Amino acid sequence: MRRREFIRNSTIAAAGLMALPTFLQAGKAKAGIGLQLYTLRDTIMKDPKGVLKSVSEFGYKKLETFAYGDGAIFGMPIREFNEYVKGLGMKVTSGHYGLDLAKSDTWEKAVMDARSIDQKYMVVPYINEPERKSIDDYKRICASLNKAGEIARKNGVKFGYHNHAFEFDTLDGQIPFDVMLAELDPKNVSMEMDIYWVVNAGKDPLKYFEKYPGRFTQWHVKDMDKTDKNRNADIGSGAIDWKPIFAKARQSGMKHFYVEQESYPGAPIDSVAASIKYLKTIL
Repeated sequence: MRRREFIRNSTIAAAGLMALPTFLQAGKAKAGIGLQLYTLRDTIMKDPKGVLKSVSEFGYKKLETFAYGDGAIFGMPIREFNEYVKGLGMKVTSGHYGLDLAKSDTWEKAVMDARSIDQKYMVVPYINEPERKSIDDYKRICASLNKAGEIARKNGVKFGYHNHAFEFDTLDGQIPFDVMLAELDPKNVSMEMDIYWVVNAGKDPLKYFEKYPGRFTQWHVKDMDKTDKNRNADIGSGAIDWKPIFAKARQSGMKHFYVEQESYPGAPIDSVAASIKYLKTIL
């Protein structure tokens, strides 16, 4: 083999090896598309098993729950719920829990319930407006989140916080989200980035991935209507370009992502079907 040909073939082979992790990451993401069940909040409370069956038929593999209370989800004991989900070929990987619960004496019980079904993440999704009037309020909340996260970590469960847009509104001369990233202990609290709300607030998710690599272990994926930024669109039909965002999944630290939608062009179940259909074409 001539030297020039050897160098050319070696370069091609090296490029292929360098690209391999990207393809592996994409394949992993495609095999594990998740859904935050809050997307189907209007129907899942009435018929949880029927809704879950439809979700599995669309091809979703991971679920993030909400509405946990006293050892049950959607009126089903947590282990019964989990067994039904597993029987459909899906897995509960995360759940949303109120801040009041995370600060309460019953938090450890909730953690142990999550652990009992091998649920990897527990996430606080919202801070009520009266609790976030100042930067000092945010710092106090971060202290509570750090404590809740330490309890979760010691029991083998990861803990996180999910953003909306209000965390990016300047308060006392600071951006609360940036304050939270500084105050939260990465060992105890990761971030679940809701990408839609970051864009809605006029911020760039990619810049946060670059500045805080590895901090955003879970994502919420929902699109933005092209004419009204406060409305959602089915993923792939809106204003957000998802390809460059998913290209930085490794940098962000993303382990799981979940389709979530809060407003819809039609029936919510149709949006759930359309969104996974699009995601399968880019991952």
